[in-house]
Amino acid sequence: MTTPIILPWPFQSSLEAATRALLANDRSYIDFLRPAGEDALVSPDSVSWRVFKNPLSLFIGGITAVIMELAEPRVRAGVWEHTTFRKDPIARLQRTGLAAMVTIYGARSTAEAMIARVRRMHDKIAGTTPSGEAYCANDPELLNWVHGTAAYGFLQAYHAYVRPLSLSERDRYYAEGIQAAALYGAIGAPTSEADLEMLFHATAGRLERSDIVFEFLAIMRSVPILPLLLRPIQHLLVRAAVDLTPFWLRTILGLNGHGLRPWEAKVVREAGAFADRLVLESHPAVQASRRLGLPAAS
Repeated sequence: MTTPIILPWPFQSSLEAATRALLANDRSYIDFLRPAGEDALVSPDSVSWRVFKNPLSLFIGGITAVIMELAEPRVRAGVWEHTTFRKDPIARLQRTGLAAMVTIYGARSTAEAMIARVRRMHDKIAGTTPSGEAYCANDPELLNWVHGTAAYGFLQAYHAYVRPLSLSERDRYYAEGIQAAALYGAIGAPTSEADLEMLFHATAGRLERSDIVFEFLAIMRSVPILPLLLRPIQHLLVRAAVDLTPFWLRTILGLNGHGLRPWEAKVVREAGAFADRLVLESHPAVQASRRLGLPAAS
């Protein structure tokens, strides 16, 4: 077992502040410490608790997930026309990050209530793509794609840049997400890596290149999301996310050549392994562990 790291005060304080800022939400406050003793949707010994605890791989994997989501024209239209991503990307990222943390670490009652709110908001999102195809945000087919690509992005980022996971661990991770996926309305979400490959195969013919993907990547390179000390490598982490996008989809999107050089991949892996040992009191994983009476590093 690796030894947890607590940094000297100036650095630890900066990272704690960055964690709180990333999960800020003007409309509501989520307390991961309460109700005391209440279980989450997934257990503390799950693969999911390990994967979502790492802030660096979570950042990378989230970008990979959005790249893949935006390749689907109906999802792309819904995200780009009905969210604040272009005008206020930080607020959008805060809400998305908070939703992910609540889904994994929040008390079950808190997570179920939040997911119900998200579904009610999605009920209002509908429209038509530029090519004339109708879409609705709560369409199970689209939700399956969004859930599958999000699960893939977060898992692959941890697997590639933090610690390799066995096939059984990866399959377990996908199975752990089924309950939350069903609550969101993704009733056909992949339950294993083989299921995910089937989803990719079934959806590949619908995916297409779009300038919006490049606009999204430009935003992610430039918006000041990371702590000041890490901002110089933000562009590197964006390229790491591109690298995780399956080769066949990078080809469709025109992203080949936008990934990492071999020495850069090594830098990202070292940073990911280091981040995995950090203990941040403001991180939902630590607070959820406290709620359940477990050690902070569990």
